Amino acid sequence: MKPFEHVNAASVDEALSLMKDFGGKARLIAGGTDLLGLLKDRILEDYPVALINIKTISGLDAIVENTDGLKIGALAKLADIVQSPLVKASYPALSKAAESIASPEIRNMGTIGGNLCQDVRCWYYRYPHSMGGRILCLRKGTGPCHAIKGDNRYHAIMGAKKCFAVCPSDTAIALSALAAEIDIMGSKGMRTVPVQDLYTPLGQTLGPEEMVTEVRIPKPWPGTRQAFFKFTERKPIDFAVASVASLITVQDGKCVKARIFLGGVAPAPLRAETAEQVIEGKSLDAAAVEDAARASVTGAKHLSGNAYKVEIVKALVRRALLNHL
Repeated sequence: MKPFEHVNAASVDEALSLMKDFGGKARLIAGGTDLLGLLKDRILEDYPVALINIKTISGLDAIVENTDGLKIGALAKLADIVQSPLVKASYPALSKAAESIASPEIRNMGTIGGNLCQDVRCWYYRYPHSMGGRILCLRKGTGPCHAIKGDNRYHAIMGAKKCFAVCPSDTAIALSALAAEIDIMGSKGMRTVPVQDLYTPLGQTLGPEEMVTEVRIPKPWPGTRQAFFKFTERKPIDFAVASVASLITVQDGKCVKARIFLGGVAPAPLRAETAEQVIEGKSLDAAAVEDAARASVTGAKHLSGNAYKVEIVKALVRRALLNHL
């Protein structure tokens, strides 16, 4: 690793001030489970001159419920979210998504803010500089998406433009289904965005001098059932080949409201709106579930090596909806 300064921030304001002082050439670090790997392999040419430690900011790890819903500080550890009785009882989709991430050791270090803001796992993007030089691509500023003609078995089948790397965050999928928003602080003040809007086909909307401070989840409607399912090649550790999070509100035996989001298939959490429309207003029986599963992959355009994801998505949507019966 190259040398860098390491500075502790005592508050959000101090962290923002330090980022401004370093002219956008500093990076925030909390658990560091993703960032340190990027630095060790020198994935990015623009190496930070400083790391600003935000673990020293008091109170940014709270998990609190109020009349509006749940508030989770950006420094809340994934393990704490998994173990929270409050999250398990009222927001089980998030609990299951957090529990599916990596290993206990990683969950004990990683934070929800870090999980949302982690970089993509595309192996062309992540190619270590020490192994003959980093591979340039459009996400790094110049070059093609090598996955289009290369090994693309884990890449996007929907919503990709020029870069086919997928959103790696499992919590982002569950939070999007839960209609969660994130608070982002910067030099110009605070802005709030839906979780799914944090991501773009070429990166994130987070500016170089901004930081995520809080996740806010509204209370689910009465009668709402939640599910999260994830397919991986190996049960522990692996990132999702595909995943689905669903919230289904049932009244008088009919689905009156549905939110279904897909993971591992697009650059951002992808809302399966066509599948939602198929089941809204109908009894959630086996036939409706099958129709929704087929509709969930509407518009999918697979690459040479990832057509199999289409069937996996349909199976996960089917499993999630049957879980609501």
